[in-house]
Parts: sequence; C-alpha cells; structure tokens
Amino acid sequence: MDKYDALKLENQLCFPLYACAREVVKKYRPYLDELDLTYTQYIAMMVFWEKEKCSAKELGERLFLDSGTLTPVLKSLEKKGFVKRERSSLDERLLDVSITEKGMELRERAAEIPDKIASCINLDGEEAVKLYKILYKILMQESAKDK
Repeated sequence: MDKYDALKLENQLCFPLYACAREVVKKYRPYLDELDLTYTQYIAMMVFWEKEKCSAKELGERLFLDSGTLTPVLKSLEKKGFVKRERSSLDERLLDVSITEKGMELRERAAEIPDKIASCINLDGEEAVKLYKILYKILMQESAKDK
C-alpha cells in the first residue's frame, strides 16, 4: 500500500458524508423555499415545534451549532415572526427563545416535508434506522470530545 493511499478521495469517510449531506439538504430546498426557511432555520423550527421554548444555548447544543451560526438564524426567524427572543428572567446573560403563534402555524405547512424527503431517498426503513444510528454515534462521540 502506497503511503499516499490514505489521501485518495475514494478512501475518505468524510467525503461521502459531506457530499451526501449537501445532496440531502438540496432536496429540501424547494419545500423550504415555500416556507421562506433555510435548512438551518427549519431544523431550529423543528425544535420549537417539539418544545415551544428553550434557551439559545440549549438550542445550539441540540443542533450542534455554535452561537456565531445560531444568532443570525434566530434573528432571521424573529424578523419573520416565527420566534421571540428575550433575556432570561432568571439570568439575563441567557437568551430564551419561544415560538410564536405564527411559528406554530408554519408547522402545519411543514408537516409533509419529511415524507416528501423520505420518498426521494432510496433507503428502506431498516437501512434508514441503521444509518441514523451510525451518524448519531459519530455525532455524539465528536460532541463528547468538544466538552
């Protein structure tokens, strides 16, 4: 084995992960354009549809996003009227974010997106579950290293 084999693109685990993530996010674009959301705004809204209020810090941890990425996302969502940001009454260093009525109404329009995306990704249910578990295993290992 050549000492440079490890540098070949075809031998990189990171490349198909990166390329696949880009392709999947691209499949979301037409559906999210209808909602006036970016993918990052969409995943933030998914958290708020599940849990109507949380701190910006908690949201960042849940989405694996740093504050430099999250702040403009939250500002944009607030400008669109989907969320409300306010300083925590318990600790004003913390920012609490809550979903608005308009944000909850958006959930109805977004409800079909997961099925539409699943229909254009060629994995059966068992493969999808297996892939999900593997990807989350990698994410959790990397997340633990960062702490």
